[in-house]
Amino acid sequence: MTSPRDIARLIEIMAALRTPKTGCPWDLEQTFETIAPYTIEEAFEVADAIARGDREDLKDELGDLLLQVVYHARMAEEEGAFAFPDVVESIVRKMIRRHPHVFGDQAGKLTPEQVSGLWATIKAEEKAERAARHPAGDVSSSLLASVKAGLPALTRAIELQRKASTVGFDWNDPKAVLAKIREEADEIGEAIDAGDKAEIEAEVGDLMFVLVNLARHVGADPDMALRKANAKFERRFAHIETSLKAAGRSLDEASLEEMDRLWHEAKLSEPKASAKAKAAG
Repeated sequence: MTSPRDIARLIEIMAALRTPKTGCPWDLEQTFETIAPYTIEEAFEVADAIARGDREDLKDELGDLLLQVVYHARMAEEEGAFAFPDVVESIVRKMIRRHPHVFGDQAGKLTPEQVSGLWATIKAEEKAERAARHPAGDVSSSLLASVKAGLPALTRAIELQRKASTVGFDWNDPKAVLAKIREEADEIGEAIDAGDKAEIEAEVGDLMFVLVNLARHVGADPDMALRKANAKFERRFAHIETSLKAAGRSLDEASLEEMDRLWHEAKLSEPKASAKAKAAG
């Protein structure tokens, strides 16, 4: 049997999971589209382990992320598109091409500034090659084509907006963005009244996009703002749980009104963000 420390073993396991009749029913049902959200999630969990400085978790999360690469490569192999060795070959060629100062004739001869310039030149060449593979009039020629499709949704939204703003397609006043938010909220209400689920989803997406725009205009990082809101929610919900437990009760036994009262109690006990910032300064 192949050693569990060998990448070939992981590839064998993935192939077994995807083998019709004898494989895992859940794995056999998956597609690139259904697995893609897990791939993004695993990348975030790698980043979280790094942020926490937990090297043991980082090892495990990198393994989970590697599984995602093997998973996608296996599905591509089943389609006859490419296989895992082709993925490896692609990145090996790319890394060697992008580092002639390490692997080529210029090894050890370039300054950091020259390396940066060389990198930009090679990236431009690769972009031109990709554009040549697309038919004329394809979206790859758009001003927005340089904004990578694989970015997290919040990050991509802000990058799309920044790119469009370079040609003047932008609001000049944050309050104008705020008015657009109210407009989008009203449109969500109309979609809810109509009971149109597809339209509700579309309008919610529009609202989120405009919220990101507002964050950009007021100089707030939307991802960081949401992370802080998540942490705030966790703190306040923990207060609800702790308060109920101290009273000898569980969440299931509490009414919504009681939980809401405890929520506001937690909210009132927290200093405002502006006060925290002044204290930190």
